[in-house]
Amino acid sequence: MEYMVLFFTHSGAIKFERKCKKNNIKCELMPVPRTLSSNCSISAKIKVESSIESLIDEEVEKVFLCKKGENVLIYETE
Repeated sequence: MEYMVLFFTHSGAIKFERKCKKNNIKCELMPVPRTLSSNCSISAKIKVESSIESLIDEEVEKVFLCKKGENVLIYETE
């Protein structure tokens, strides 16, 4: 499955990218799509078949499942 992960800070996005690489997960950092909201202007697009719960930490603001051209919110920091 493909996910779009939004972050509170740029440094959080960079840490997330390192964590993905360490776990052999392809991660592409990019500007946040205009249709989504974020406190910072960088997001990560990842493709994983397993659960992404282990990748979510305090730096992650929101996670969207990219499904049939739509972004479905599946996680948001409280």
